[in-house]
Amino acid sequence: MGLEVVEEYVEPGRSGTNASGRPKFQEMLERIKRQRDVDYVIVYKLSRLHRNRYDEAFTMAELQRRGVTLVSATESIDGTPVGQLMQGILSAFNQYRSAEDGADIAYKLGEKAKKGGTVFMAPLGYINVGVRIEDREVRAVDFDPDRAHLVKLAFELYATGKYSIPELGDELFLRGLKTRASGRWPSQQLSDNQLLRLLQDPYYLGLTRFKDQIYPGRHEALVDGELFARVQEVVAMRSTGERQRVHHHYLKSTLYCGRCYDRDGTHGRIIINSASGRGGRYDYFFCRLRQEHLCDSSYMQIERVEEAIERYWYRLTLNDEFLEGARRGLRRTIEGDQAAARSLHTQLTANLQKLDHQQENLVDMAADGTLPRDVVQRRMNGIAKSRAAMTARLENTEKRLTAVLEYIDAALSILERPGDLYAGATDEQRRMLNQAVFSRIYVEADEVTGVEFNEPFDVLIAADEQYANVTESGQTKTAPANSGGGKSSEVATLVNIAKDDISSNADVVGPEGLEPSTRGLKVRCSAN
Repeated sequence: MGLEVVEEYVEPGRSGTNASGRPKFQEMLERIKRQRDVDYVIVYKLSRLHRNRYDEAFTMAELQRRGVTLVSATESIDGTPVGQLMQGILSAFNQYRSAEDGADIAYKLGEKAKKGGTVFMAPLGYINVGVRIEDREVRAVDFDPDRAHLVKLAFELYATGKYSIPELGDELFLRGLKTRASGRWPSQQLSDNQLLRLLQDPYYLGLTRFKDQIYPGRHEALVDGELFARVQEVVAMRSTGERQRVHHHYLKSTLYCGRCYDRDGTHGRIIINSASGRGGRYDYFFCRLRQEHLCDSSYMQIERVEEAIERYWYRLTLNDEFLEGARRGLRRTIEGDQAAARSLHTQLTANLQKLDHQQENLVDMAADGTLPRDVVQRRMNGIAKSRAAMTARLENTEKRLTAVLEYIDAALSILERPGDLYAGATDEQRRMLNQAVFSRIYVEADEVTGVEFNEPFDVLIAADEQYANVTESGQTKTAPANSGGGKSSEVATLVNIAKDDISSNADVVGPEGLEPSTRGLKVRCSAN
């Protein structure tokens, strides 16, 4: 056409559906407006310029206002009426094709999502991989070995309530969490918006989302439901006016709603909120499920709940007779085990010396030619296997139950005068004590309604109650209220140790159909 090309604008891989999202296209229009040195805009096809009738009309108006002619290298359009008609027909057809292709792709992506597939690129913490199945490569998703543990750590840290989003981003960046590098951007620290979206993405629960619909995914979950729910609690609290206020309390991670559990076994976590009154700003406990209208329990004053838990700690005191008997019996048991270990150690050492002599004799026989070489080799192999087995057994005898005594004795010390210990502890020490002894504390109306004990406290509490109910004849007067979470054999053993009756075969009542605890609470013992 005898024209001078003043500039080329290339936008590889960009969709023509929406012109506003195409920076090179917008740059071209801005140059035409600003420099006014363009007479023609040449495109390969109209579909490469736009596929939207609104964008097409707007672009043509802009070009005509500045005397610019649009030329398609492969289509017959010009400024004549016929050319304008052809341009309108082609633009309408391009828009139809774009919409049709988009609908087809959306349907296929939706079907893939319904079957649990990952529709788009796997998010941070996962990677797209190829799996060979019957000589065919199938696309799948697996954990990113470099980032998965850091993404899980992001959920764990944020669930504590001790980090803001910027603080969490800095902490994760220091630990090595970065975005994946792309053709446009290098690997870098996650922005605040990226991190917040990550913490709210159900994909990490093993779900997949497409067009606001959630489907069970085929990929493995990175976090469990309880951790994800705790993170959403923190996000929700900070998105409703609590952004600058982080609630720290030593009971936060241990308290659960007693009403929810008594109703249907739901573990409704107790959280903290703030309110303003005539006396200023104050904090209070409430069940998280109130926010979803799934619980109608009342709000609880933090001071009263603290006092109720302190009173409960005083009720954990073990019987002095059981306490001393348990300690004495455990020491005796450990000492007996150590004596047996020393005896076994002596025997194994003597046997290893015998193997040394046998090996020396075989070497002499092989040197003298007394035994064939293959016979010597077989016997040497047998001696080597025996030596390896005895050496391993010898090492095990040196790692017996000494640590068990210290472990149980420490637990018994906590329960010797637990009320005084707890009352004199700092907030941080109280937090550690509660988390060591209890897996859950259930509260309702400012009172403790039940607990679940951690090991070994579940067995110790149950054994103490059973010990108090055992008569001199070894029979049980009343059924023990706390069976130790289904660990009746462990409870019975500990009772027998405390009674100095290791060989006793007294019957132990099972956990079914038991009356409420003699401590006045429905004690729920963890089976973990």
